[in-house]
Amino acid sequence: MAGNQPGTGMCTMGAMRLDFQLVLLRRMADHNPDLVEDARRELGASIADMREANKRWQAMVRSPRSRAAAARYRSVLGPPDSESKRTVGDLECMAWQWPLPLWPTLRFEILLGPGGAVWNEWLVRAPGAPAPKLETLEDLTPWSCTVDEAARAFAPARPLEGTAPTRWGLTFTVPDGRQVVAEFTWGLLQRTAVIDGPR
Repeated sequence: MAGNQPGTGMCTMGAMRLDFQLVLLRRMADHNPDLVEDARRELGASIADMREANKRWQAMVRSPRSRAAAARYRSVLGPPDSESKRTVGDLECMAWQWPLPLWPTLRFEILLGPGGAVWNEWLVRAPGAPAPKLETLEDLTPWSCTVDEAARAFAPARPLEGTAPTRWGLTFTVPDGRQVVAEFTWGLLQRTAVIDGPR
């Protein structure tokens, strides 16, 4: 995904993972520019680096010669660090996960259905990493939890259609009776809004 570096030939897998993290951040910048700015600096990348990484990713996705999504992720992130079988409803799928330095307690996961179709692509909690404590609306801070963690903590949660392929929404009621909408990008919480008060 990244361009060639002088004297190094094709970019290393580490540089491609850096690019991919910048792509994830680019999608989150609409909701949390300050968090994205801090993360970008932590990665040692400029705004121009993030813009170029996103441009390369979009070109790769939209190319007429584009690989299937699963192959694309392998080419960018390398072989998955873990592969496991998962049951979704009545169907069995494969879950591939990769670590990303920016979020050490999370993993980037894709779910592969029969025939290798990618059903989902998002950030999930890493195996063995402690789950966040989610009991009140105040606990739902940006980047604090994943879609499935919020859905479990405030069950029953109802999924909402996202505004883009990498975005999800949930609506649920918190213990004080307020109804809340939570928005997620790449599976990570971005913001919440109260849409109804206590009944």
